[in-house]
Amino acid sequence: MKPIYFITDAHLGCLALQHRRTQERRLVSFLDSIKHEAAAVYMLGDMFDFWFEYKRVVPKGFTRFLGKVSELTDMGVEVHYFTGNHDIWCGDYLETECGVHLHRKPSTIELADKVFYIAHGDGLGDPDPKFRFLRRVFHNRVCWRMFAAIHPRWAMWFGQTWAKHSRLKHGNEGGDPPYMGEDKEYLVLYAKQYLQSHPEVNFFVFGHRHIELDLMLTRQSRILILGDWISQFTYGVFDGERFWMENYVEGE
Repeated sequence: MKPIYFITDAHLGCLALQHRRTQERRLVSFLDSIKHEAAAVYMLGDMFDFWFEYKRVVPKGFTRFLGKVSELTDMGVEVHYFTGNHDIWCGDYLETECGVHLHRKPSTIELADKVFYIAHGDGLGDPDPKFRFLRRVFHNRVCWRMFAAIHPRWAMWFGQTWAKHSRLKHGNEGGDPPYMGEDKEYLVLYAKQYLQSHPEVNFFVFGHRHIELDLMLTRQSRILILGDWISQFTYGVFDGERFWMENYVEGE
């Protein structure tokens, strides 16, 4: 079978990054390099640092990225997009204009006789009460409609500034806390708990944490956290039998 690719956390348009145009160009270059060989591309959320769709307005920018995604889907490559905590507010633009398959919740998907549990990763076992509260607010439809009533000039400024502040709290290059260990990493703990009632899952694939992790959970199950496209430029590849992670180096 043709390989399937997994990427996450580009945070395109992040105001805290000085190299954001170069970053988008590198991502587009990667997608261009795989367009003839990929069966599908799974984007695991936070590809944009802030994305909010009004009924007839979408955010400025990202034309190179959106154009390349549209080219892939026009060629017959499936593109699956999982919303994250920075791009919760997707409407139907990516589906109708770019041809992607939009996923708003974690999904269990069978690929070549292997069972994948795929999600961005936010909200899965995270014990931080502040984050859990904000996540409930951001997912609330009433709050969504109230924010949509604000003029885009001010709403987009607010959203981008909030996202910039969040990025700067962790350092310009993305840095969430480093790997906390198997007994403390909440996505690992979540996957282990989920396996107790769903032992058939072979691969848990997540983004969100901005770390690279490939860990065996049982003899038949692994968890992979895919890093990011801010400083690591990492991606996963599944060829029907094996799953591995690579770092993209432009020109190689």
